[in-house]
Amino acid sequence: MSTCDSQRAEASRDNVSQNSVDEGLPRELSQLSLSSGSSPDEFHCNKGHSEATLKNIFGYYQSQKLCDVVLIAGTCRIPVHKLVLVSCSEYFAAMFMGSLQESKSSEITLERVDPQALKTLVNYCYTGIIELSEDTVEVILSTATLLQLNVAAKACCDFLEKQLDPCNSLGIALFAEQQSCLSLHKSAMQYTYQHFMQVVKNDEFLRLSEEQLSNLLNSDDLNVVTEENVFESLMLWVQHDVADRQKYLPNLLKFVKLPLLSSEYLIDKVEFTCGNVVGCQPLIMEAVKWHLLPERRSLLFSHRTRPRTSTIGRLLAIGGMDGYKGASNMEMYDPRTNTWSPYMRMGARRLQFGVAVLQNKLVVVGGRDGLKTLNTVECFDLTSLSWSTLAPMNTHRHGLGVTVLGDGPNSPIYAVGGHDGWIYLNSVERWDACSRSWTIVANMSGARSTCGVAALRGRLYAVGGRDSGACLRSVECYHPATNHWTACAPMNRRRGGVSVCAADGYLYALGGHEAPANATGGRLACVERYDPIADNWVLLARLSYGRDAIGSCLLGDRIIAVGGYDGVKYLCVVEVYDSESNCWRKLAPLTTGRAGAAVVAIPPPRYLTTKVENTEQESHKFFVLKTIQY
Repeated sequence: MSTCDSQRAEASRDNVSQNSVDEGLPRELSQLSLSSGSSPDEFHCNKGHSEATLKNIFGYYQSQKLCDVVLIAGTCRIPVHKLVLVSCSEYFAAMFMGSLQESKSSEITLERVDPQALKTLVNYCYTGIIELSEDTVEVILSTATLLQLNVAAKACCDFLEKQLDPCNSLGIALFAEQQSCLSLHKSAMQYTYQHFMQVVKNDEFLRLSEEQLSNLLNSDDLNVVTEENVFESLMLWVQHDVADRQKYLPNLLKFVKLPLLSSEYLIDKVEFTCGNVVGCQPLIMEAVKWHLLPERRSLLFSHRTRPRTSTIGRLLAIGGMDGYKGASNMEMYDPRTNTWSPYMRMGARRLQFGVAVLQNKLVVVGGRDGLKTLNTVECFDLTSLSWSTLAPMNTHRHGLGVTVLGDGPNSPIYAVGGHDGWIYLNSVERWDACSRSWTIVANMSGARSTCGVAALRGRLYAVGGRDSGACLRSVECYHPATNHWTACAPMNRRRGGVSVCAADGYLYALGGHEAPANATGGRLACVERYDPIADNWVLLARLSYGRDAIGSCLLGDRIIAVGGYDGVKYLCVVEVYDSESNCWRKLAPLTTGRAGAAVVAIPPPRYLTTKVENTEQESHKFFVLKTIQY
């Protein structure tokens, strides 16, 4: 700063001070006034400014003032402001701000655009308000999609999603696909899958093209009770226009999971209806082989042998240790929604018990209540949701293994090994559903408790567990025809508290621990698979956590591992095994961490109509199809 500038600044400060004193102001107030001059600037915010400005611009639009372009749709001419359109639409932004010829034009003709929809959307650009109705929403959505008015298009999609109904969900899904509205298309298809049995009763289903129907039937998310529903829906579609649609039957039948139909239905209905159709014969034969040659099913696996999610039933996690005094409640897993929800409670508190499912009944066997080992047996009717008591076992058992051997209505239930409160057991009992009593069968060669027990190829397997000395690698196999146990190849690892599940013709051993009976040890994450033909065990992908007392079960064609104990806490984790990629992936967790829970699959709820047509109409339709000349 120059000398002159310094002198002027000093004189200015003197003048300010002098004036303050001359005006009679107190010295303190004079200083306060000077200090306030160094405070930051203040900013005033008019919260209604943007709204008022846009309202004024809308007024100019209504009076057609300052408009700089005219939109033309048919005979409709709409003078508008480019700036407003550009600020709302990527379509107009590219048109007016780029090098396109339209950027210099005063009139823009929009081909194949509905005039009323265009006017509605222009009003939306100025006001942010759009009126939708069932009559106008589709044309407004298609126009908004074309003009890239994304917020308006989403509003239309939200409106249509609220209108979903079995009579229109297919049409909305098709329209959404045409407009590239992926979220609406997904919602409409999910609604269609969920309400499939109602959708097939409407005209939209009957008007589907062959390609559209094949895409629909190919989904494993169809909410049906049995695969019969899918086959009958296909027949309903074919019968609607037999002359034109009969040629599509061989291709469409590929999307029906014929091997999963009952053998009676396969012969009485499918073979009777489609047996003369050349393209259908290989599919029917594939299904027949699946039923006649169960030992070869591992060679016949395909998408037709993988059940739909709704037909595999539900999963129940029952009781177990939960960090308190033991759980007596049940949780149910729905694979369609990947959620757990509370179910019923057991009649009495039990730990280390066994459970089997037989004829829609849940049989709860043995266990312990505190220090008391039980021999009592309870039965829960999944239809009436009521508990009853069955005859008790001959021996008190906890830590036992329980399974059903066979798939008939009167298949026997076996209770294997365990501990009676004093010693480890090698004894085995069998429940006879006809006599409603327990009988002793051949003993195992060695005592074992907390072993894994499963039925495979008509035989019973007892895997691992522990005796009074240590955890075991040994495996035994029971032959019901000879009432004799034989030794099998041992596992790679000792496993007490092991969970065993049968799937795809193999046994799977999950988790466990390998500590001696009087000590604690590390929990195992490794998984082994046993091949009964080769009589060997191989290691597979590891679980995400090392743990014992896992509950496992086959749900559909996938093994589910539920809960367990990692040495510190009771786990909520739930995993499913993908045999194709040899990996475990997580599912929705339990609501309560638990170990030693009994996990079983139960049939799906029978709340859906199982027939598309009544018996008389159905027989007539099958007869008409049978007489067609292919």
